[in-house]
Amino acid sequence: MAVLIGREREREILQTCLESRKSEFVVVFGRRRVGKTYLVNQFFNGSFSFYATGTPNGKMRDELRVFEDSLYRYTGRKVKLVDWIDAFSALRDYLESGNVQREFQTGKRVVFIDELPWLDTPRSSFKAALDYFWNSWASNQEDLIMIVCGSATSWIMNNVIYDTGGLYNRITRQIFLAPFTLKECEQMLEVNGLQYSRHQIIECYMVFGGIPYYLDFLDKRLSLTQNIDALFFKPFGQLRNEYQRLYSSLFRNYRDHIGIVETLFRKKTGMTREEIINESQIKNGGTLTKILRELEECGFIRSYSDFTKAKSGRVFQLVDALSLFYLTFVNSRESSSWLDFIGTPKYYSWCGYAFERVCLLHTDQITEALRISGMQNSVCSWKSRNADSGVQIDLLIDRKDNVVNVCEIKFASEPYAIDKAYEQNLIHKIETFRTETGTRKALFLTFISSYGLVNNKYRNIVVNELREDDLFL
Repeated sequence: MAVLIGREREREILQTCLESRKSEFVVVFGRRRVGKTYLVNQFFNGSFSFYATGTPNGKMRDELRVFEDSLYRYTGRKVKLVDWIDAFSALRDYLESGNVQREFQTGKRVVFIDELPWLDTPRSSFKAALDYFWNSWASNQEDLIMIVCGSATSWIMNNVIYDTGGLYNRITRQIFLAPFTLKECEQMLEVNGLQYSRHQIIECYMVFGGIPYYLDFLDKRLSLTQNIDALFFKPFGQLRNEYQRLYSSLFRNYRDHIGIVETLFRKKTGMTREEIINESQIKNGGTLTKILRELEECGFIRSYSDFTKAKSGRVFQLVDALSLFYLTFVNSRESSSWLDFIGTPKYYSWCGYAFERVCLLHTDQITEALRISGMQNSVCSWKSRNADSGVQIDLLIDRKDNVVNVCEIKFASEPYAIDKAYEQNLIHKIETFRTETGTRKALFLTFISSYGLVNNKYRNIVVNELREDDLFL
């Protein structure tokens, strides 16, 4: 029996829909392979009144035939659909019939249309038919839940969530399915029989992110190193070409999205909008705004404000694990084996910034470990305006109690030893931050590392010490 790991908040939303006394229009969206369809199928245990899915790159007639087949499976009657108005009319007739299958606990009629964007082929008027179906009938049903899902995030955003037409303000629930946390990855790996240490799970996260589909490829008979080698570097590795497939499945004009991602990859510390315009081939305007928004809402990039809230705007940074790994090692075709990279300067450099990304994606766990999760906190970053100082702090936690946690992040295979030179570097970083920002708040140096710090005379500069276990809270 399949196990549904994590997703407590998402399950609560779906349970609320079951208990609702009005019609519910639920949109489930998120990046490719994150488990959208799996979540809905497992929660409802397949007890749908109607289920249909789009097919990739089909023509209108192909999509209608798939819909006809779905209707036949539920009604036992063959139908010939002319267009999407006809299709939704046939669906309404079935849902109003006495033969409709209902959710076994609440008696709700649950309609699940998967990969919705694929149904909207050119000149098909699919969107207009969907609008009419919901507004003319479905929205007035007290026992109907309609769930739509899709990986083509740009279509979902523009035609459903941010729609200004027939579906404007009609969506009752949105579920953005984020990648697993480290804790959820640990649970999944245990269920799949993989005996990895937490240090190995973090390194696994640095490669695959928290994407359940990718984690399912891991063979318990192989080490993590062997799995990475087999999946990315062998000629027919399952993930060798995933980078291109990932973006093309999510965004219709995906080459511009890849262009932004690869521009940000070249500057790991992040770039302002103006810097992106200067470095990429994409002009300023609505198209760039749309691409940045879509990439951020899918979790590929993050935008953050400077601690000083400068008017210069937000900074955009690539945080997607698979993209970082692919562009660093696979895309270059420097080697046909992951083993050739391990222990090289490129490997250690990647470990450093990849672990930083893991920490940036687990700020909830970090604030919980610091016992400030119930406090009003602002997570931000900061970069010195003095180019000569070279000071940048990727993670700052600005607290309501007049404290700022200045986070230093290090990935290591053993307890980290602060020496005199590094102590001076940390002092310089804190004092530069204090001087340039003019903050009067207390600055708590917070050290986040794999196995903690060596207990020597230089570690006294550190106020808070977090280890990798704290990221699994």
